Amino acid sequence: MDAIHINWTKPYRVRTDAPYSVEDFELLTTILSALKWREKNGSIKMITDSVGKEYYEKIGLSKIWDGGIDTSLDHAPDNINPRIFWAAGKLLALKNQTAPVAVIDTDFIVWDSILFDKLPPVTSIHFEDLYDDVYPGPSYFKMKREYRFDPDWDWSLRACNTAFCVFKNREIIARYTDEAVRFMQSIREDVDDTLRYMVFAEQRLLPMCAQKMDLYFSSFSTLERLFAHGENYFTHTWGMKQQMRDIPALRYDFCKRCVNRILSDFPYMADTLKNIECLKQYL
Repeated sequence: MDAIHINWTKPYRVRTDAPYSVEDFELLTTILSALKWREKNGSIKMITDSVGKEYYEKIGLSKIWDGGIDTSLDHAPDNINPRIFWAAGKLLALKNQTAPVAVIDTDFIVWDSILFDKLPPVTSIHFEDLYDDVYPGPSYFKMKREYRFDPDWDWSLRACNTAFCVFKNREIIARYTDEAVRFMQSIREDVDDTLRYMVFAEQRLLPMCAQKMDLYFSSFSTLERLFAHGENYFTHTWGMKQQMRDIPALRYDFCKRCVNRILSDFPYMADTLKNIECLKQYL
């Protein structure tokens, strides 16, 4: 199955004046994510913008995506706030894809083959409980006067984590991304919440849209099983990133293990790793 990585660099660029870069641990999971997908499951491409493409080409990583690098996120709508909707690039990239397609975050690794034929129309990595401090009700959101939530949406449905999500139905891609873009373009200008609005658009809308379309929605795993042992299929570093920034020894150990795995499974990557300045210490 074809897959996509997404990297919209604009949220980074509005936060800092520094030249665009990716942290060492994120580069290493990106490499493993792309190469393991190609080894076990199919083709993969990167959807980014011109800044992202230039960066990956500069450090010599463009070859890890056999589907190439697509810069269509150069055309992201100006009326989507990149500070609030820092993951909007995923929704905008998905909007232009055909089905079937797998969406994989660059900090997510699928280690083995997926039995795609047995999957329902939509499958995400896991569901998430509706904690009020993350997933509030509709009255929380400050929307422009003309915006209306769909009255048929079921707000009791659990949200889904889309770090890894497989879509086998083109209609749900269209409905989900259309609704997400409509929502992101309709917030009031005084909104400064960088969590609840983003996770609503990315992770809560999808199950509600699928239910309205009467499409079966499933998950690969549960959060509890993933924390325990990753099912021996998956690695997701999202919850570990800040720890690695705060604890140098943890960061070094993780990066060293990633480098060793890359060199073991993909020895032809040795020269590439040697030429990336921030990775040299782990060789």
